[in-house]
Amino acid sequence: DKCIADYGVSSQELEPTAGGENREENLPLLAESGFDLIYAVGFAYAPGVGATAPDFPDQQFALIDDRPVDADFNVLELDNTVSLLFAEQQGSALVGAAAALKSETGTVGFIGGVETSLIKKFEAGFEFGAMQANPDVVVLDPIYLTQPPDFTGFADPAKGKEAALAMFDQGADVVYHAAGLSGQGLFEAAKEVTESSGTQVWGIGVDSDQYNTVGDDLQPFVLTSMLKRVDVAVYTACSAFLAGESLSPVVLFDLGVDGVGFSTSGGFIDDIVPQLEEMREAIIAGDLVVPETPEG
Repeated sequence: DKCIADYGVSSQELEPTAGGENREENLPLLAESGFDLIYAVGFAYAPGVGATAPDFPDQQFALIDDRPVDADFNVLELDNTVSLLFAEQQGSALVGAAAALKSETGTVGFIGGVETSLIKKFEAGFEFGAMQANPDVVVLDPIYLTQPPDFTGFADPAKGKEAALAMFDQGADVVYHAAGLSGQGLFEAAKEVTESSGTQVWGIGVDSDQYNTVGDDLQPFVLTSMLKRVDVAVYTACSAFLAGESLSPVVLFDLGVDGVGFSTSGGFIDDIVPQLEEMREAIIAGDLVVPETPEG
């Protein structure tokens, strides 16, 4: 929207079907319609971009998010494609620290939608940040809802709730998810456990500020969210393209460019924001290097 407002460009959005069967059809449709810059949001689009971009060499394709490790498409091999990536592990480290600092039980957990290298970055950062904030914190073994090629783990709130209940049952009082739509089940579980036990437990959201999307009844259970600033990436690519500047084949959006971060909606972490900002500055300075793969 900001790019449209600032530059007066026209845009069109095509969404895939629920199962994503028509992803590869949408990309050539947009290209044939004459759009000069085409965004493909999500690593699942990697094969479609790889198949479409060579047929439209005068148009630019921007793939948002990492590609699967087993993808037969390498963005570096295509002149008209840029991959906009995020340092998810850095943002996850900050919410991991928040989890450890706010935990009353000293136990926290992580739920991943599908066990891929991309989601492992969230897990790795969360564990690292929690341990940095409190070396004595217990980080439970992660729960992944499905394994590739089954990607339903990103769209199964019931399974997400079941996993969250299991973690709360093991003593966790803060659980972070990187599970897409399945994450709604985490917040439902947090509400159920809090109300039945009388003890506050929390969920941590991902990608966007989930305090604003879960619904009023679940807002009191969203401690914070790891923000992945897709808006920053989209605007950066749009500005560069319209200015005639070439982007590197891969552009990384990290803490240094506000590509990732954390939310403070609800005010639940206001008391620890100074500590999180201190960690943020240490990561930007290179004094703390957040791993991209889990230590264990």
